[in-house]
Amino acid sequence: MSGDVRNIEVTYEESGARLDRWFKRKFEGVTQGQVEKFLRTGQIRVDGARAKSSTRLEPGQTVRVPPLPSKAELERAREARGRQVSDKDAAFIRNMLIYQDDDIIALSKPAGLAVQGGTNTNRHIDGMLDALSDGEHRPKLVHRLDRDTSGVLLLAKHPRAAAELGDMFRERTLKKVYWAVVAGVPAPHQGQIRSWMMKGFGPGDEKERMVPASQSDKGSQHAVTEYAVVSTAAQRAAWVALSPLTGRTHQLRFHMEEVGNAIIGDPKYPGRREPLNGVGEGLHLHARALVIPKKSGRDITLVAPLPKHMDQTFKTLGFLLEEAGTNPWDPFE
Repeated sequence: MSGDVRNIEVTYEESGARLDRWFKRKFEGVTQGQVEKFLRTGQIRVDGARAKSSTRLEPGQTVRVPPLPSKAELERAREARGRQVSDKDAAFIRNMLIYQDDDIIALSKPAGLAVQGGTNTNRHIDGMLDALSDGEHRPKLVHRLDRDTSGVLLLAKHPRAAAELGDMFRERTLKKVYWAVVAGVPAPHQGQIRSWMMKGFGPGDEKERMVPASQSDKGSQHAVTEYAVVSTAAQRAAWVALSPLTGRTHQLRFHMEEVGNAIIGDPKYPGRREPLNGVGEGLHLHARALVIPKKSGRDITLVAPLPKHMDQTFKTLGFLLEEAGTNPWDPFE
């Protein structure tokens, strides 16, 4: 650390600014995570009192500024945190970036890459997150996608953001829109799927999968999914928009198989229809968009581009992106 405690008076021109933004503008190189830590520990104060990052400053107020890390110290911390991530993986995960601000990072996860490690899984998103660290906080996963599902993956930049986003996911205030290509065409073209499901096992050596259940079954969970058909290829296949209103394991994959329209390329929930020719290889389930509500200002809408295998299938089946409208929620309206 360098420097002494300082008390700085807020000028008229600076008034009205949020405390965290004022602080980061005033002291280049200080991160949101560091500001949050200083506030939690009472090292940053306004007129001698504890304050929040969202506190609006007024002319003449005095902000207590604690000793701050030097630029050299910040750089050493970044280097230390990033050493365990190879240059190749660091470049790889940075190339996934589709959005970031002071609180969140959004990635476009490719199909086939696990979010977290496990048995025989050594390369995964969680193992690369140090490459996105600000030197103070390591980004934190706040939700998951299956290994074979592509699309928007959200990270929190600091603990406070992680807590707020966690609440949003639990309370279902974030809107999630998935795109899938399914075998056949769901009827009716728009509706809601409700069922009870529980963890089970498939035939032979097949690993864990969800199976139908009754409400009275031990471990059963109620799952609700909204769906809307965006486009069809005769009766052979359909492009479907899906929005899970509950967050159960494999919910969308299970539900589409249950209604007779299994997602193309799904080895765990394959359905009974004949395979299609000319489509891309892989699971055709894509986390297309995530809409984050804001208390003030416009909601944040995060959109991930189609993966290559689904883009190939769209071209084969004649699906056009314009058919989904400009708002991710349009198919449900």
